[in-house]
Formats: sequence, C-alpha cells, structure tokens
Amino acid sequence: MTGTTEAGSVGVTTTQAVRLFTAESPLVLATGAELGPVDVAYETYGTLNADASNAVYICHALTGDAHAAGWHEGDKRPGWWDNLIGPGKPLDTNRFFVICSNLIGGCRGSTGPSSPNPATGRAYGLDFPLLDMSDFVAVHRALLASLGIGRLLIALGGSLGGMQVLQWSLEHPEDIAHAAIVAASSRLTAQNIAFSAVARRAIMDDPQFNGGQYAIRGTNPDVGLSIARMMAHITYLSEDAFTEKFGRSPQGETSRRGFGIDFAVESYLDHQGQVFLERFDALSYLYLTRVMDYFDPFSRPDALTGLAASPVRYLVLSFDTDWRFSTEHSLRIVRHLETARQPITFRELRSPYGHDSFLLDDPTYHATLRAWFDRALEVGT
Repeated sequence: MTGTTEAGSVGVTTTQAVRLFTAESPLVLATGAELGPVDVAYETYGTLNADASNAVYICHALTGDAHAAGWHEGDKRPGWWDNLIGPGKPLDTNRFFVICSNLIGGCRGSTGPSSPNPATGRAYGLDFPLLDMSDFVAVHRALLASLGIGRLLIALGGSLGGMQVLQWSLEHPEDIAHAAIVAASSRLTAQNIAFSAVARRAIMDDPQFNGGQYAIRGTNPDVGLSIARMMAHITYLSEDAFTEKFGRSPQGETSRRGFGIDFAVESYLDHQGQVFLERFDALSYLYLTRVMDYFDPFSRPDALTGLAASPVRYLVLSFDTDWRFSTEHSLRIVRHLETARQPITFRELRSPYGHDSFLLDDPTYHATLRAWFDRALEVGT
C-alpha cells in the first residue's frame, strides 16, 4: 500500500504479506516436491482500474525484494526501482497499478530457506527444496489470483527478473499482454555459471556456514557472503565505470603499502560486501543463483507452442557495456521469439555502467521504456 507525499514519489509504502499455499494445499514444485505453507511479501503502487486492465507485475533481480518504490518509515533510501515507478515517471502510477513481490527462496518476507520448517520448527537450511524458474511463476500467478487479477497488461523485469518474465510468457502467455525483458538471459554461459559457483563456494566453505544450519547455532557465514557479493558486484559494472569512479586512486592519504585496503576501489567493494550482510541471507543466495544456472526454457521442444494461440508483445533491451549478460544473450531471446512470429521490439542501449544500467536513471533508457509503456496502455490487454 502507498500514500503519495511528494511529486514523483509513491510516498510511504508498506510491505504486505499473504499466505498463498498451506500445508494442506501446498505448492507443488517443478521437482514434484511440495512446499507449504508459502507466504509472500509484496507491495502495490497506484490504483487498479475497474476492469483490472492496468496491472503491471515487476519481477525483481537476484538480491531485490518487494520494496521497489517509495519509502519505508525510517529508511534512508527509496525502493530499488524508485527512479522508474511513481507519478509522472515512466511507469506512471497515476495510470498503472504496479505489483512487486519478493521471490520464494528469498529472505525479505517470502518463504525461503531461512523460514521455519513446519516439520522441525527450525529453519529449513539446506532441507529447503531446490527451486525452478517455473516455481517463481507459479507463486506470482497465485498472488495475482489473490488480488483478483486475471491478466497482466505488462510483466517487467531486469536480469533474473527478466528471466522470470520470459518463463512466465512462455509457460502462460494467456496471462500477459506485454512482456519487457531487460538485461537478461535465456541460458547462462559457462562463465556466468562459474561466477556463481565461486560465490557459492565462498559461502559454503566459510567455517560459520555449519552445513546451512548457521541460524540454529547463532552464527552467520559473513566472510563468505561478503566475498560472494564483492565478486558479483565486479561483474555488474563495466571497466569504464570502475575507471570513472575510482581509477587507481588510493584509499586515504597513506603511502604505506600492504595487504589491506590501499585503493579506493578496494574500499568500495569492502563496503558493498559489508552492507549486503545487513539485508541478505546466504542460503537465499545459494538457492536463487542455482535457479539461474539451470534456466534454459528454449531447450523444451514445445517452448514456443503456447505463443501461437496467445501472442505476447515483447520488449527486449540490452546495454552495450553489459558483459555479464551481453547483447548476445538478448539477441538469442529475440531469435527464438522471432521463430514464433511474436511482435518484438529490440534495442541495444548505450550506457557506460554495465549490467547495473537497468537499475539506473538513464534518459534514453527511461524514454524507451516510457514510450513502450504508453503504447502498451493504448493497445491494452
């Protein structure tokens, strides 16, 4: 829920929670395992119109959450996509009803590996079942049903969020009129899998990991998780962005050499690792990155079948300096969708900031989204 306070802002927001599946009526996962109860944290912005035809679903990236816009009481920073969502912004909440939920497997209000296991009363830990991209979609759909929404005007996501949108549009194209996939991939390369493998190893080899039962023992794999975040953050920025921000600037005025934090870029990465510990759980990092590793929707022979009966209008965006999910990843998505004769708009946008560009307030990027959102509203569901 929101309350508008200043121009361009959705104002103070409150994260809501809903139980979508129970022990008696569990979520059946892609693996066949059952999970229940399943709680989901979500936020909404704007007003749903009378025929529920202006609904937009935001799917978040790896370390995102339901708080996409506005402010929580006491917070110093707004939601993670606040520059995009709000009155007069590209995703104008005077016209669109926007929903954003925290992924299952996450750690920001939705059921995940740090949640209590009803069978033991303790945190699931590594007893939490492995997840699939289609499980995320199943939960998104259940949330929509609980809100009384049968079809989305737009599903939108960047990075892992874009992967969810792609899965959703292929698996249930009847749910979505328009799908925006930004800086995403339909299949990770060996290099991408390798980055995540090293991150997971850093976490699991931390002496405080304790086989995933660190919460019970009152410990936390802080060193491993912060290293995982530091390494991932390197892949989110381009070399030009690092050079522009830091160059070879020293940290502080000391000229004494050693193995501490001697350069400004080292201080920056250390800070990123430390603040990450305050908001993310190591087990969620393991589970969500593994979902990305196995994602390969076009490998199914019938992957495009549903689109013939229920076409989806796609927007696929990439950034020229994004080397984590390069433009070739987006072009692969486009090529597959073109074989199904789907209406697609593709753009490679110029940005010096690498993969993180999808989160930033870039004029060309936002103008592209605004024009496409406006067109989606004209065409309708």
